[in-house]
Amino acid sequence: MRGIKGILFDKDGTLVDFQATWFAIGEMMALKAADGDQERAKALMESAGYDFAAHCFKADSVFAAGTNADIVELWYPAASTAERAAMVRHFDEVTAEEGAAKAVALPGSKDALASLHSAGFRLGVATNDSTGGAEKTLLSLGVAQMFDAAYGYDAVANPKPAPDAIHAFSDLTGLKPSEIAMVGDNRHDLEMAKAGGALAIAVLSGTGTRESLTPMADVVLDSIADLPAYLAREA
Repeated sequence: MRGIKGILFDKDGTLVDFQATWFAIGEMMALKAADGDQERAKALMESAGYDFAAHCFKADSVFAAGTNADIVELWYPAASTAERAAMVRHFDEVTAEEGAAKAVALPGSKDALASLHSAGFRLGVATNDSTGGAEKTLLSLGVAQMFDAAYGYDAVANPKPAPDAIHAFSDLTGLKPSEIAMVGDNRHDLEMAKAGGALAIAVLSGTGTRESLTPMADVVLDSIADLPAYLAREA
């Protein structure tokens, strides 16, 4: 843990309450894909990872871990390449606007970010949402000024779990990957950290569980509210 100077955060489930923010948006998108058919829309939601019995998104599902391109591929299997590209652009626009407008910050996240920023940590976001969606959400939450960069799936050649965003953040800040911590609530966040040579910090505030995250994590915390105190203890 010694020597950590920069922190990359996943967005949904780490900074933002995933369930509170995304169910209504996902349902709206699924209903559109199903041409208004409620039962088909429900089936699409389930296929992408929503558990209606438990009222939550499943860990590491397409919804929890994938990109809009992954969702379009799943929901529109018969679409042509051009049609999918157009639909991805549409999904990016909708999720950027709606995700920012409906973003619910996780308890303690803003105070934690302020503490880390004041302590001199370089902060960034690495998400499989679009870059525009990430930037709009940070502005909506009132924390954008604390971040050096936001990397969406469309800002790098290869999205999570590839380590491209770690390399980009390293290049931007001049920090070594070993001086960077990646914080997230799904396995792909931790896989990205391992692939990029960064510290893998799991949080239990999103869709991941202790059982799913512990095998890949260097550290498991309840949420990023615990991060400033943990880093201070380990400094």
